[in-house]
Order: sequence, then structure tokens, then C-alpha cells
Amino acid sequence: MADLPPAGPVPEHSVVVGVGAGRGVPVEEVLGLVRECLRDAGLSPLSVRELATVDAKRDEPGVVGAAARLGVPLVTYPADELARVAVPNPSGASLAATGTPSVAEASALARGGELLVAKRKSAGRATCAIAWWGTGPSAGPPPWPRPSTSPSPSLSPSTETSTSTPTTKGTIITATDLSTDLSTDLGTDAATGGDVDLRHHGDAEVRGRADLVDLAVNVRSDTPPAWLKQHIAASLDGLAAYPDGRAARAAVAARHGVPPERVLLTAGAAEAFVLLARALPVRRPVVVHPQFTEPEAALRDAGHTVERVLLRASDGFRLDPAAVPDDADLVVVGNPTNPTSVLHPAANLARLARPGRVLVVDEAFMDAVPGEREALAGRVDVPGLVVLRSLTKTWGLAGLRIGYVIAEPGTISALERAQPLWPVSSPALAAAEACVAPRALAEAGHVAHRVAAERQHLVAGLRALPGVEVVGPAEGPFVLVRMAGAATVVRERLREGGFMVRRGDTFPGLGPDWMRVAVRDRPTTEAFLQALPHARPPHGEPLPPTHP
Repeated sequence: MADLPPAGPVPEHSVVVGVGAGRGVPVEEVLGLVRECLRDAGLSPLSVRELATVDAKRDEPGVVGAAARLGVPLVTYPADELARVAVPNPSGASLAATGTPSVAEASALARGGELLVAKRKSAGRATCAIAWWGTGPSAGPPPWPRPSTSPSPSLSPSTETSTSTPTTKGTIITATDLSTDLSTDLGTDAATGGDVDLRHHGDAEVRGRADLVDLAVNVRSDTPPAWLKQHIAASLDGLAAYPDGRAARAAVAARHGVPPERVLLTAGAAEAFVLLARALPVRRPVVVHPQFTEPEAALRDAGHTVERVLLRASDGFRLDPAAVPDDADLVVVGNPTNPTSVLHPAANLARLARPGRVLVVDEAFMDAVPGEREALAGRVDVPGLVVLRSLTKTWGLAGLRIGYVIAEPGTISALERAQPLWPVSSPALAAAEACVAPRALAEAGHVAHRVAAERQHLVAGLRALPGVEVVGPAEGPFVLVRMAGAATVVRERLREGGFMVRRGDTFPGLGPDWMRVAVRDRPTTEAFLQALPHARPPHGEPLPPTHP
């Protein structure tokens, strides 16, 4: 097939470059092929809107590096979705290896545009194809980037028209300054999301294993205090009546110094993420990773294309507000962040706010921070701010499901309309009212100081062990640990020794070298620190196969 030269000047951000690459292809080979295709078609690198590929290649350093060097996002699609896109140059080898007849052409055409440059190969193992983004230059550069919801037009005069319209519920990945030291950052710090199980949570590590010491779940390990259990038990006498959340809502509002119309009670913070994804007219959602995966899962379930901003270990997983795209209209970030335990300055988070944007800050673990410094809950001067809180962590109420949202009244109304009737049970409402009372707040403050002391002891013990790297300063009731080349084996051996920790490779931006450890009491921590060296393979010992 002959390439179709553009008839006239090409606007910026108007074409998609589809790329395929064998494992280990250097970034210079991918980038060189892309630039050659652009040059031969009379296109400038500024015309590139995004690089696109199959999900299986989203952690390929050469592909991610090429996107970073061009300064554009990397968009990835499932193989079965790309297989539905008709391509002019199918390859049996590509089909066998990736599940689609041409990764480069199908990725370029997935937005429904017209092919400009048919698939080309490098001297090695890279392929490239170029297509208009959506309707092409005649429509001008649309808001960047935008999911396509219209049927695919004809691909080109000599190609077939796809009989099924590919959806665009892929993942858009923005890495922060990945062009610096690609060999280090792409190999470890910025695993670019990978094919992670967004619905894998800490409880999956210990489900059905009451014999294990649970260091995988970030919830208070003992039962709720006696006064709280009594308060919940007293609510059982009223179970014949439908739940009435007015008193609990007013109590939460008073705790944060806001009117009740700025508060919505939810069945845990997880429900709030679902409501946000379904109720708000989101065009370009961005999730800052690594963090709790439920926000992205909820957005994807609601049909949104999710963009990831990946923070790097080499930067201490600290957020630079400039890394978030200016036109993102929904930004989600955790503070302190699960799993990194990083506490972002409130001023930095407030810098993310702007007109037309919803800024979601997950403060599920903020009550574990002494004095709740850097909290945004209760702030009414930050436009578009939505703060999520959970009452299940500090008080050991994960099975009761209670949390709340603090936001502008209009946002609260939109979320409330998306809720089912009576979403929070009477016992959960009773718990909410009790947990924001002065007595509870005082006790929570004491718990936060105790957690900080126990965390300091845990971190000191971990850092005294060879081959163990701890992300710090840690501010949550957990710490993130890297054990290069050994974390997966260590988790398995710890399980055999009676301890369970949280795997890290299901968090976008992390990988198999990482694990998260919950802060527990001193005797539990001491026992864990004694077990950990025995779980690590001696230097030079081959790592056995494991099943994480």
C-alpha cells in the first residue's frame, strides 16, 4: 500500500503513531523508525498526538522511552480489541505473538482515523504505522486526548472498513520525565502500569488463612474499642426502621467545620469512587500512581479512558503538580498515599485545583497522621475539591463499610442522586456519629502518635537489614519496601513462616521488587523483623519459581 502524503500543512497533535516492538528493542531503534516514517510522510514530530500499542507492550522500555522522548502519551489497548480493527498488512507472526494481525496498524487506526503511513519495519524488531487522529486535520486538533465514541470511518481507499467499531477504553500513560536515565527509570521506577489486577487488594493475601499474621491489610488488626462496639450494638434496637443519616451527617459536618450540604455519607470510600466515576461528566480523568487502585477501576468500569501519571521511586514518589496535564478535568491522588506512605504537602495538592477540574484527594489514612497535617478536608477555598475519608481503618470497621465525601454542594447533590436508597446501614451511621465525637477524635490522636512511634521502629529495623530499601519518610500506617530481585520469593517464604505482606506488583508504577508492610504493635514487628532475613535467599542462591 502506498503512503498517503498530507495535502497541505498538518496541525500539531493530529496523528497517531502505532508501534510494535519485540522484547528488549532499544528506544533509539523505535524512535528512529518513528522519525523516519514521519519524515518520509512530510510530517513533523509536533504533529504526533500519541503513541499507541498493545497492552502487552506497555512495559516495554523502548516503546515507553520513545513516547517520552517525543513528549506524548502512550496509549495501550487490549489485544482482542485491536484484533477487531481491519488492517491492510496482516501478519501471522504478529497474530501468534500478540493476538492481533498488526500491532502498529491496528493501534494507529483504533481511534477511527485514516491510515497515512502503512506498517514499516526497522532493521531489527520494531514496526510503525501512522494514521490521522479520529476525523483528521480538517476538523482541527480536538481536545487532547479524547476518547472516540463515533463509528470508525473508512481507513483508506485500499483498506477494508472495520465491521465493528473498536472502543477506546485503553490506558493513557503519562510518565514523569522518563527520558532521563531510561535504563534505570523504565526498568524499575516507572513500570508504566503493566497489566495489573486493579481489583487485587490486601485482603486477598490472607483470605482463608487465619493462621497468618496479617501485615497485608492496612486496617486496625484488633477489634474496635469497647465504647464503639457498645454504640453500634445500641443501634440494633432500631433496625426495624429505615436508616436516617441526618444526625451522622451533621456530626461529620461539625467535625470538619462545614455545613451538612457539603457532606455525603457512603458505604466506605470505595463507594465514593464509584459515584464519582458514574455521576460526573468526566472527559479526561487522570489518576496519580502508584496509589489505591479502586479509583481507576471504577473509572474504567464506567467507560472512561484513564490516564496515569506515574511517580518515580528515584524522586521519592513525590508529586510535581506540573506533571499533571493542564486539561485534565478529574485528578485523583491519595494523601497519605497507599502504598507509598508519602504525605504530599497540602499546598502542592491545592496547586492542582483550577476552574473546570474536580480534584479528588483520598484522605482515607489522614487520621493516622499526627495532627492531620497537610489535610484538605474542611477547606472551602480550593475550587473543585473533593475529599474522601474512611472510618474503617483506625477503628477496625472494614466489615461495616462507612466513609464520607466532603465537597461543594453541587458535587454532593450529583453524587447523592447516583446513590441507591439507604446506602449506609443504621449500625454504620451509628459508628460514624460516634467516631467523630470529641472522645473518639482524642483517642484517634493518641492512636496516630502510637502508630508513628511503631512505624519509626519498623523502618529502623528494615533499614538495618541488607538489601532492603524503605520508601521514606513514611507517614501512613504502612511502609513500602523494595527488595530488588527477591520480593516475590520473600513474600512466599514469609507466608511459610506465618507472615503475610502485601504484594506491590498490582499497583501501577511498581513491580515485583516491591511489597507493602503494615505497621503493627512492637512484639509483632519484632517477630517480623526476625523472620525477614531468613526469608531472603542468600546471595547467589537461584530464585525458585513462585506463584504470587
